[in-house]
Amino acid sequence: MKSNKEIKLEIIDAARRAVHQLIKVAKEDIIKPDPEDDLAADRLKNAAATKKLAIFDAFEILSRIEAEKEALSIAESNNKVDTKQGFAERRSK
Repeated sequence: MKSNKEIKLEIIDAARRAVHQLIKVAKEDIIKPDPEDDLAADRLKNAAATKKLAIFDAFEILSRIEAEKEALSIAESNNKVDTKQGFAERRSK
């Protein structure tokens, strides 16, 4: 059976792959060069919203990856974490 650390490292790896997929979505052109295709305004709006969501999700995943990596490194070093402090306060030291 895998340890929690091994499972978390697998999740981190999967999250990185997900970020790369979200980047592909964000890079995709909204308007395809097809003169026969009349894009409705709502389709353009939905495509733009999808790209925005992909970008925000990618940043959120990256932030969570960093937080989990920090938690793993703290657990390895056996330092007690002051739980009264937030993420930014702990990182500022």
